[in-house]
Amino acid sequence: MTTFKSYVQRFGLVSIALVNVCVLPQTVAAQDAQPTGGSFVDNFERLDSSRWYVSDGWNNGPHQNCTWSRKQVSISDGMLQLQFIQSRTGERNYACGEIQTTKRYGYGTYEARYRTATGSGLNSAFFTYIGPTDKKPHDEIDFEVLGKNSGQVQVNQYISAKGGNEKLAPVAGGADQGFNDYAFVWEKDRLRYYVNGKLVQDVTDPSKIPTNAQKIFFSLWGTDTLSGWMGKFTYSGKPATMQVKRVAFTAAGEKCLFPESITCKID
Repeated sequence: MTTFKSYVQRFGLVSIALVNVCVLPQTVAAQDAQPTGGSFVDNFERLDSSRWYVSDGWNNGPHQNCTWSRKQVSISDGMLQLQFIQSRTGERNYACGEIQTTKRYGYGTYEARYRTATGSGLNSAFFTYIGPTDKKPHDEIDFEVLGKNSGQVQVNQYISAKGGNEKLAPVAGGADQGFNDYAFVWEKDRLRYYVNGKLVQDVTDPSKIPTNAQKIFFSLWGTDTLSGWMGKFTYSGKPATMQVKRVAFTAAGEKCLFPESITCKID
């Protein structure tokens, strides 16, 4: 299945990110790219500029019908708000929101609680990524809710730009109708995906597990061209919003950071 990131690879397009380098923590198994970030919980009481970089002023290629805009990223009602709105911005007639961490994270547990946007042709994504702009191979781990069917989420991972590991998992009640918990546990020889505490994908083939430390992303974007994957784009006439209540990373070997964490409940 063709995804937005494979289009990025095909057209040689990359997103802009910040790079930091430091010593690999002793609690994390050796990785091909050293992590620079440690465990954290972010409840989005504010947007911490030391942790998050806001994408602004560009798009990721002809498949994307919106321009990343910092105006579509805000904190309100105790949540991160990413919007998709009709507003001429750059080369596009729509503007959309994305944030990414300034640091890279390695083996451990990644989890977020969020509600996705409503609308065919939209993609609400929580994922990790590293690639050529950081002078590393394209590695990636994804949760993507496609607006054509908000009753399911697509999980996938890329290893050196090779994907093809897609699986669809149900989201009871619809991902855009309420808040749901999405998590993955990334180990050297195992990668597990969870939706609302339920295991939905278990990868044990090392050749299908990324090895490079990656940045954490949240994004909401749309397309006029990838209708077979994301659905035919339609704009309702009012902004679409992805809302994120919490994101957390727990490094491998460390204790769970908050009571609802999946790390408190699994081996």
